[in-house]
Amino acid sequence: MATLHQLGIRVRTKNAGPFWVTADLFCGNPNLFALVSAGLDTARVGRMLGVSPTDIKRFDIAELNVVKLSLPRPITQGDRRDRDMHGAQWAHVLAQYALAIK
Repeated sequence: MATLHQLGIRVRTKNAGPFWVTADLFCGNPNLFALVSAGLDTARVGRMLGVSPTDIKRFDIAELNVVKLSLPRPITQGDRRDRDMHGAQWAHVLAQYALAIK
């Protein structure tokens, strides 16, 4: 098994408004995209991030070799309990996602 980080997948998360965070997984080439697209389990991502898998919006964009995930923020951006105003810390967690390589 190898993590997204070990495979060289660039993970970027960013604020997508006060209620959502977007994660982009830049695969770089069609082979890595196919591996990530097939091996990324949305339910497991939800468990890793504490988000219901049914609330995750996923877009596999083969033309760009990108998998995009949109996730609801657990706390509204700007709330006094919000510890990550820009959603940037989620990238580190996603980069540790391990794919089974065949």
